[in-house]
Amino acid sequence: MILIGTMNLTRTRERGNFYCPGCRVPQTHRLRARRPWLTLYFIPTIPIGNAEVFVQCDQCKQTWDPTVLDMDQETHEAAEAVKFLDEALRAAILVTLVDGTISEPEIQSLIEIASYMQDRDVDRDEIGHLCSIAQQNKIEAVNYVLTVSIRWNQKQKRQALQAMFLAATAEGEMTDKKVKTLAKMQELLGMTDAEYQDAIEAALG
Repeated sequence: MILIGTMNLTRTRERGNFYCPGCRVPQTHRLRARRPWLTLYFIPTIPIGNAEVFVQCDQCKQTWDPTVLDMDQETHEAAEAVKFLDEALRAAILVTLVDGTISEPEIQSLIEIASYMQDRDVDRDEIGHLCSIAQQNKIEAVNYVLTVSIRWNQKQKRQALQAMFLAATAEGEMTDKKVKTLAKMQELLGMTDAEYQDAIEAALG
């Protein structure tokens, strides 16, 4: 019986230094290529398909597109900052949606929050589009923040919490669902009661 199959082989093309977005400091890396091969009796014989080229950090082992090598630390940090502002706005939107609806005061609050944080004009159409995406995909506020906040530093966590609080209180009194959601956010973001209270007071001020 002839045994034919496939397997992926990965080899290192070169080594070097780069700014790792995962470690957020300069690290050494390997530029690697992964390609499927046809095997005969478990021995690679013929390459099939195109090689997938990627960069792997030697420290955290995360992999990146090779374009990561063209970006310096300043460029990475600027891109991460923009990404955070988008994530914080989406988190604020999701908090307003925990009740299943969004009101006019909440929309206006989100517009103000977005315009302040992103330093650009944000209209109700953009807010409406983000709300629609969240509702259609049934994204929950807690799950979203749990996923994205891994990359946030302490200052960003504080900013995001303030945005979520301002959005949640746009109508005045918060519903039980919003109160519970914000309490969960405090836990997820690893904030003490004092840090949480200080952030809220600063947002109100």
